[in-house]
Amino acid sequence: MSETSIYMAGHVTERHITRAGQGGGRDVFEYALLRVVPRVERGECINAGVLVYCRAKAYVGARTHLDEARLLALDPDADVAGIRAALDAVERVCGGGGAAGQAAGDDPGQRFRWLAAPRSTVVQPGPVHTGLTVDPAADAERLLGLLVR
Repeated sequence: MSETSIYMAGHVTERHITRAGQGGGRDVFEYALLRVVPRVERGECINAGVLVYCRAKAYVGARTHLDEARLLALDPDADVAGIRAALDAVERVCGGGGAAGQAAGDDPGQRFRWLAAPRSTVVQPGPVHTGLTVDPAADAERLLGLLVR
């Protein structure tokens, strides 16, 4: 038997005691925040979305929300249209199919790993965190509300 704590935003939000093979109908999922860093040299950022991956459910998804006023407070010259296009592209890659471009043939795990890989662009993924879920799409919405909006 092991005790597992789920940490979000620096606080323990749930405690779980599980035995091997018992998740109470819940599956492990991974998530990463999408951050917008309009001026990389300054290191300031705003959260603009969340990536969610659940291997057991073959799910990868992204939910985004760009707070234009907060972005322009960091950089009045930020390319809002370009940033929105980059966030939309992340959502398309998660969705797979023809809209995902070259990633269309990749499985959900490969798409998540590629999107969550560190990069030094205006839209950057944060560190990957884990949790337990029954519905990864609902958790993507919950995390968007909790960490982005």
